[in-house]
Amino acid sequence: MITKEMIIKIKTGLEARPVALFVQVASQFDSSIYVEHENKKVNAKSIMGMMTLGLAAGAEVVVEASGNDEEAAISRIEEYLSSDS
Repeated sequence: MITKEMIIKIKTGLEARPVALFVQVASQFDSSIYVEHENKKVNAKSIMGMMTLGLAAGAEVVVEASGNDEEAAISRIEEYLSSDS
C-alpha cells in the first residue's frame, strides 16, 4: 500500500467534468484507490463519492493505492491532479 499527499492544481478544482476524468484515470488500474480529504475517505473509482468531497483548486488530499499496480496508479493520479487544465 502506498499513500501520498497531493495538491489539486486543476484550475476549476474537481467539479463534474474533472471528477469524471479523474475516475476514468483511477479506473484504469486494478489497485484499490481511495482519496481522503478532511477526514472523509472515498473510493477514487466512484463519481458520486468523489463529488461529495467538493475539492477546490489548491485542496490537499491523501491518495492511497493498494494492489499490483499501485505505484503506477499513484504516479498517474498525481500527474492528472498536477495538470493545470
